[in-house]
Amino acid sequence: MGKLAIQLLFLITFFLVLVSRILPATSQEVEDEADFNYDPNGEKGPANWGRIHPDWGACSNGSMQSPIDLLSERVDVVSHLGRLNRSYKPANATLRNRGHDMMLKWEGAAGSIEINGTEYLLKQCHWHSPSEHTINGKRLALEAHMVHESLDGKIAVVGIMYMIGRPDTFLSSVSIIYIYIHTYIPASV
Repeated sequence: MGKLAIQLLFLITFFLVLVSRILPATSQEVEDEADFNYDPNGEKGPANWGRIHPDWGACSNGSMQSPIDLLSERVDVVSHLGRLNRSYKPANATLRNRGHDMMLKWEGAAGSIEINGTEYLLKQCHWHSPSEHTINGKRLALEAHMVHESLDGKIAVVGIMYMIGRPDTFLSSVSIIYIYIHTYIPASV
């Protein structure tokens, strides 16, 4: 298996284990990015997130919350997890520019993944450019987060890091739709 494939496999496994086993909380997606940013030295940066908003207090207590620098010396390949069982299908969705990311939110059943016998339904996908997380201190060109939720409210996120190279077919199809919407559909609709 190539080095990039191993890194992507690790990243996906890391997010699934981190979110599905450690964090029982529900997702607190933010629609307005004005309250925070990812500047490590900024007043609204990650070091201050726990003080910015009362609901974000947990951000002051941990050491492995977003954004995370995935360092080679901390990586443990967990081979017994096996393949990620996924079953996605076409569904209507809405694409939104939230300022800090682009979000695609499905309106119907878009499929699911299964982790340890629990089904997690795909709710939304969003992209950060540059990547939110880093690998050995290096920020990549783009990062996707596919956000899933189980019936009992547990969250599982599949993270995908993108490097500049060959065009991604899914991203290409989304960008064509985005361009069409902003070119031919009035903003007041």
